[in-house]
Amino acid sequence: MKITKIHDLYFKELISEKELQEIVKTLALQVKKDLPENEVPLFIGILNGCFMFASDFIRQYKGDCEISFVKLASYNGTESSEEVKKLIGVNEDLTGKTVIILEDIIDTGTTLQEIYEIFRHKNLKELKIVSLFFKPDVYRKELPIEYIGKSIEDKFIVGYGLDYDGLGRNLPAIYQLTTQPKMKNIVLFGPPGAGKGTQATLLKEKYNLVHISTGDVFRYNIKNETELGVLAKKYIDAGDLVPDEVTINMLKEEVNKNSDANGFIFDGFPRTESQAQALDAFLAEKNERINGMVALEVPEDLLVERILERGKTSGRSDDTDEEKIRNRFNEYNTKTAILKDFYQAQGNFYGVDGVGTIDEITERLSNVFDKL
Repeated sequence: MKITKIHDLYFKELISEKELQEIVKTLALQVKKDLPENEVPLFIGILNGCFMFASDFIRQYKGDCEISFVKLASYNGTESSEEVKKLIGVNEDLTGKTVIILEDIIDTGTTLQEIYEIFRHKNLKELKIVSLFFKPDVYRKELPIEYIGKSIEDKFIVGYGLDYDGLGRNLPAIYQLTTQPKMKNIVLFGPPGAGKGTQATLLKEKYNLVHISTGDVFRYNIKNETELGVLAKKYIDAGDLVPDEVTINMLKEEVNKNSDANGFIFDGFPRTESQAQALDAFLAEKNERINGMVALEVPEDLLVERILERGKTSGRSDDTDEEKIRNRFNEYNTKTAILKDFYQAQGNFYGVDGVGTIDEITERLSNVFDKL
């Protein structure tokens, strides 16, 4: 589940793009089934909100038809103004035609009543209404609505043609108004040797965040033989990868143990797109979201030199073998590339120059954190 910000408000995903397309397809099939075999209906789309719905509906309608649009306005901000502006659109003779109105959403019904009355006096053969969404709790009219895609509660929505003060119409899914997230949640990434652990420690103190390291969480659960730790150890001992479900459940427990936190720095998680999606869904349940994926960017050759130097005293055999070090970088780059695309698509990826002194890098990271 996703959260997006439009102007000064936050919206969470209510209806996915896939579900929307299924609703539209079902409506189109129902309308076609109910019309006489050779009937050529005129669909009237109510602009601006219905343009995406009307376009997809017409593509799904398997029969001859005509399409036209009328324009009016009944919204100002997030509340219905109850004022309907002059209708602009259909001028042709509609005598004897079957007219089907396509509405994006019906709430109080005031707008629909105005339109219905205009078309009712044009000597039509038949007049029907198709509405993608319907708010039964606030509907005040008695007009027949023959086709309803989905009934929803009385909360402001955007996306798929619907806007908030001009923005949000191009979102492919439907988003519902929600409260502003209270936490600062960061996914911190960095290649081996970039100093990510050092920076996480400094940043968690500076911003009063909880640092959740996947490695630390695994070690704690396994050492203390928690239910999840025992389960994870079975997979590890068998040489198998620990399933995402086990990992995300460990992370959930850590988040839930710190419910009063100002936010979290997630370190080492997510590592795959499916994990990132699971994290988004979990945070959305708490009306929270990932504010950004912040990745330290350092040239590989510089880091290889740094790790080889560290290997002289670290006691780690994999710090002294350049081939093994470069394999670690290859694994990191592969995972980061996938997640970079995922968070970039959300507008939440931030690359930070990781070359310099600890203080210089902390300052660069802080400049990003301050914006999130």
